[in-house]
Amino acid sequence: MPRLPLASAILAMALATQGHAQQDQEAQRLIQQLSPTRGIRMPSADPGSAVSSPSLTPAAPEASPALSSTGGLASPPNQTFAPQPLTTAPMEPAAPPPRQTTAPIGVAAVSITVNFASGSASLTPQAAASLAALGRALSSPELAPYRFRIEGHTDTVGDAGLNMLLSQRRAEAVRDFLAKNFGVQPARLMAIGMGESQLLVSTPDNMPEPSNRRVQVLNLGG
Repeated sequence: MPRLPLASAILAMALATQGHAQQDQEAQRLIQQLSPTRGIRMPSADPGSAVSSPSLTPAAPEASPALSSTGGLASPPNQTFAPQPLTTAPMEPAAPPPRQTTAPIGVAAVSITVNFASGSASLTPQAAASLAALGRALSSPELAPYRFRIEGHTDTVGDAGLNMLLSQRRAEAVRDFLAKNFGVQPARLMAIGMGESQLLVSTPDNMPEPSNRRVQVLNLGG
């Protein structure tokens, strides 16, 4: 009996350690996605498909017609023809992967699903857990020199004007959470509400879509 509490404590410590490891991996992923590009890399040619420069080689001399034993031209040998390769129809291009953000091309950004209470800007416990990795990433030495824009996005359910105001409040709630709990300087974070103006998944009006209820973080540079 006395061993049961000890075993439970060890299990709790193991689960906590595993949880921290997963958070650290998620933070590293966010650091990579939010790090600015270091310049444009041109695609390098595949060495196996590189075309070499043409070289000039003398043409082989044409063979003189062979004479038969009777003095006439010898009959040409039987000619064989190699089979022609079968042609296949071109493959259709694969469908592009779904968009992860609505940021301009070339801007480092991530989208994070953040759960709020319905019609409110109050962060739920699930929202705080999903923002923990972002807090670690933004307070890391790799991202410390940069400023970021915290965007609030909604789906198309409800009035567009109210959604705009709600998304602004939610963006500010995320900014304040990161500053209070992870020491991110508020001057590095700009909160802005986007409402339903930049849908990640295009939907008609009053269509609930979880992918559109998100927080988007963009790197604004140093």
